[in-house]
Parts: sequence; C-alpha cells; structure tokens
Amino acid sequence: MLAEAVATVPALLAAPVAGLLGHRAVRRVRGARLLRIDTPNGIDEQGFVRIGGIEQWISIRGEDTSNPVLVEIHGGPGASHSIFGTRTRSWEKHFTVVRWDMRGAGKTFGRSGPRGQGEMSFSRLYEDALDVTRYARLRLAVDRVVLVASSLGSVFGLRLARSHPELYSAYVGTDQNILDAGRDTSVHEALLARLHAAGRHKDAAAARETGGDPHRMTADQRASYDKLTVASDPLTLDTLKRVVLGSLWFSPLHSLREIGRYFAGMKFSARLTPDLAAFDDRADGTRFAVPFFVFQGDRDVITPPERARSFFDEVQAPVKEFALIEDASHFASFRHPDRFLDLMLTRVRPLVAHRAAA
Repeated sequence: MLAEAVATVPALLAAPVAGLLGHRAVRRVRGARLLRIDTPNGIDEQGFVRIGGIEQWISIRGEDTSNPVLVEIHGGPGASHSIFGTRTRSWEKHFTVVRWDMRGAGKTFGRSGPRGQGEMSFSRLYEDALDVTRYARLRLAVDRVVLVASSLGSVFGLRLARSHPELYSAYVGTDQNILDAGRDTSVHEALLARLHAAGRHKDAAAARETGGDPHRMTADQRASYDKLTVASDPLTLDTLKRVVLGSLWFSPLHSLREIGRYFAGMKFSARLTPDLAAFDDRADGTRFAVPFFVFQGDRDVITPPERARSFFDEVQAPVKEFALIEDASHFASFRHPDRFLDLMLTRVRPLVAHRAAA
C-alpha cells in the first residue's frame, strides 16, 4: 500500500539538497522536543527485546503508567508505526502506547537485515504478537491491554482478540481489514470504475487481468495492484504522501539510512501477502469475549467501511461500537489522530477503566 511513496522519494531528494536536509533537521529537532516525556509517572523506553528468537524493536511511551496500556499491531506488510510518534503524541497523555516493529519491518529489519529475520510467516508473526503482548503486560504490571490493530495488523488483531480474551481488555480495529477468501469483489470493481473515470484504460485493463483475485497474484503483482488502488484515489494518495511519507521523512527516530531500510523492509515483508488469500474471517468466527470497536475512515478505498460494517454487524461481543472518521481514507487514525483519540476517550477508555475497577 505504500508503493507510491517509494516512487516519491527520488523526487524529494532531487530538490536542492542543502535546503531539503536543513528543513528536515529543523523539523526533527522540533519533533524530538515534542516527544520528550518528563512527567513523574511517565515512561519512555525504546530498544530491542528478544522476541521469537530475534531482536525486535519495542517502544513503550506514556505520561502516566497508571493509564490504560495500548498495544498496537501495525499494517503493511512491513509498515511500522514508529514513524508516527509526533502525530500521536497526544495519545500518550491518556494511554501508555506500546509500539512494535514486526520482524521484517522498520527498526527490527534494520537491526539484522533480511538474513536475520528468521521465519517469515503469518503464524510466526502471530506468535510474536502474543509474546509482545505478554512482554507489555509483565513490564507494565497489568493483567490486560487494549489491542489496537490497523490494516494488515487487524488480520492478526481479530485472531488475537478472539482466541485470547484473557490478554485484552478491548479490541479496536482501524483500517479494519475483512478477509473472505476473495468472495467480495467490490473493492476491485470500484478500482476499475475509478480508473475508467480517469481515462486510465490501460491501467484498468492491467487490473482487470488479475480479476482482483488474491489467489492469482504473486507478491509483485499484489504490490502493483495496491499501487494502482492508492494512485486512483486522491484522498488516499494525499494521505500517503503527506501523512505517511511526511512522517517518515521528518521522524526524529529515523536517520536517512533508516528511511531506506524502512522501504527495504516493506519490500522484504511483501512475501507475507499471498499467504492471506485463503483467510476467511467469518468462517473463523464472529463471537468475541472482549468489547469490540471499529473506527474506520469514511472514504477508505483499501478497506472500505461498508465491508467492515457488514462484518461488525455480525459480531457478538459484550459491548460493540462502530464509528466513522470523516474525511479519511486509509490511515484514518494518523490523518486525524485527534478524532481517533476522541473516540478512544469517549468510547473505549471509560469501559476499560470500569472493567479494571470491577
């Protein structure tokens, strides 16, 4: 989904180097200042933890360790959330945020490169996610954490929340991905309609040839298809460039070398995608023993709100709520982090606090 961003990097670097790097340096200093946590009960830990046999990067940040703990599962594949620290700084006033770069992603990939990632499979990353959850619970001395899963991460998230209610106080899906073994072709049909409307008939023909069927796509074909999807929607493309690429470029946590490694990790992690073609979320079950929330961009063309809502309507959970984030496509929580935080504070946090006190 970030392939278009890769194509944008050379254009950025073609600008006058001194001015470009100078502006970046100023923004990174400003970002580092924003990220400082100096409250008495605060926590700011970032480093490598041995998870699943390799060193994996984990960040734990918050202004008060008595706040609810939020564990994120990022998407991609390979699209680490560590780049969004300055955009989501306000979250850390109300939650202790645990971010993890999966094997094959971000700083974890940069630590030991492609040969040091070990097994790259859904089942291996799923076990890693469980180990990260257990690590966060132990380090912060809490029984349960709020699980926030985005995009591809929500494929893990549904299965984690369904199978391990003893670990999670609530499930929050955003950019919620619903897999159905390829039965629903609405995303594909909408892509063809956008391409034809824009006069991009050659691209439409290329997309039509795959049929939008994940069973027929190689990892490279999937990457090309995702690039077409992103580029065909102005809001998604704008979000990708300004929010995602902009966050990476100005991140105080990422050197120029790490920016290159970020994209290398995404390319490396693309091998995970074909394994998901046969996944079927409804067949796996719609009964959850934890409160279940979905906060979705109202104009998401990658994981459309209609598909997420349809699945949500079938979910059985102690409490469930669905909300749209307006003027948002994919990456809704990062395009509008304050709106996402408001939903977390008004819908999720009161419930979590009540359950913790019970």
